Amino acid sequence: MLERRLRRRLLTVVDSLGLERDRRRAYVDVARRHGVPVVAVAFDVPDAECRARNARRPRPVPAKVLSGQLRRWPAVRHELLDDGFAAVHAPGPVRVVHPELVAAPAAAARQQEEPVPLSFGLQIATFEWPEIGPRLASVARAAEAAGFTSLWVMDHFVQIPQVGRHWDNMLDSWTTLAFLAGHTERATLGTLVTGITYRNVAHLAKIAATLDVVSGGRAVCGIGAGWFEREHKAYGWDFPPVKRRFDLLEDALRLFPLMWGPGAPPFEGRGVKVAEALCYPRPVQERIPILVGGSGERRTLRLVAQHADACNLFGDAATVRHKVDVLHRHCAEVGRDPGQVSVTHLSSALVTDDPSEPVTGSAVAGTVADHVGRYRGLAEAGVHTAMVRLASLDEQAIERFAPVIAAFA
Repeated sequence: MLERRLRRRLLTVVDSLGLERDRRRAYVDVARRHGVPVVAVAFDVPDAECRARNARRPRPVPAKVLSGQLRRWPAVRHELLDDGFAAVHAPGPVRVVHPELVAAPAAAARQQEEPVPLSFGLQIATFEWPEIGPRLASVARAAEAAGFTSLWVMDHFVQIPQVGRHWDNMLDSWTTLAFLAGHTERATLGTLVTGITYRNVAHLAKIAATLDVVSGGRAVCGIGAGWFEREHKAYGWDFPPVKRRFDLLEDALRLFPLMWGPGAPPFEGRGVKVAEALCYPRPVQERIPILVGGSGERRTLRLVAQHADACNLFGDAATVRHKVDVLHRHCAEVGRDPGQVSVTHLSSALVTDDPSEPVTGSAVAGTVADHVGRYRGLAEAGVHTAMVRLASLDEQAIERFAPVIAAFA
């Protein structure tokens, strides 16, 4: 049973006297084998209390046996420190936290002692407001005031199952970004990310250039291979096999700079052929930054190393650190300075003032200090911009998150 639970990385509690050292070390070994931290909680119960509890048992332990156990405990208590446990604690109040917050207190202390910079972007993924336009504008202004330096929307046409119901409100992404450009002043604006199958690739370059012009040079072009087959079927779009979608993605990564650059050269890729890479007016930025969504190690991150300005990753700090290492290896192989590629990270967050508030849904729930520690860990793993999907998207939630941003300013 213990082996099966640890294989699934489930929280497992072993209630034991723990007097046998070989058995304790076996617990440590099996946990390590499955990559699970193991902690000992040592109950230093007074002898008199132990005897009183034993006397109340239906079948008491013989007095001589209990006396021997009590005599043995001080030595066992000392041995625990050398048994290989990740930590040895005395019993006390327990707070259940998201796994990503376990190391947060130490990381938050590092951020306070030696601050590192980290920028924050707000992902607007839901639009469940009675008056969408005014509330969207208000949320965007609140985000800028709180210190978010970028605003992001999903490029979907129906709500995705990870966020809500398919009949929930969903706005067209690039139209929404143009609206946000008129209600903000500084934040960069991007899709997280545009599916390469949704639009003519050259037309997509034109759309991104238009956003850059009307926003005064604040566009970011987020693109990916696409995955949501349901909306392809709903709208009548072709949903080609994954290889063809990646071929389209690579074509876009090569075509976009031509569309935004001088002249109007022809282009022919694996699936895209353009007679003239023609785009006027030119973008305000010399090159609109291109962000590629996805973290596939063989092709996606290699395409990032070859052509993109940023990638977007998911997962905890250990996962991100591994993906960044893979990206850097690809950069070395193609002769690219990894410093030219920005690493972004997307996750959901809920800031609460009550440390005992239970974790609900997929959001990582914690105090301001918890989140400071969590994002410090991500920054140490190689993240430059943390994109945040707030569990409840309103002005109050943005205001509660502001102190997290301030800790990295």
